[in-house]
Amino acid sequence: MALKILDSCINCDMCDPECPNEAIALGEEIYEIDPEKCTECVGHYDKPTCVSVCPIDCVKPDPDHQEDEVTLLAKFMLMHGD
Repeated sequence: MALKILDSCINCDMCDPECPNEAIALGEEIYEIDPEKCTECVGHYDKPTCVSVCPIDCVKPDPDHQEDEVTLLAKFMLMHGD
């Protein structure tokens, strides 16, 4: 499942540079995660880096974009090859 940044985001800039898929960008008010690019760091790390670095715990699973690990790995392969 892709991740989502909640409205409680304080725009601390911690998550954006940590995303290996460049799925995080500043939206109109807060940072947002592009569900087409988010793999929850599958293929890169053991756990999502944005969740690890968020100081207020506002990065959560996005119920509108549910994907299993196989799907996330396939998305990683499409974006990064091999």
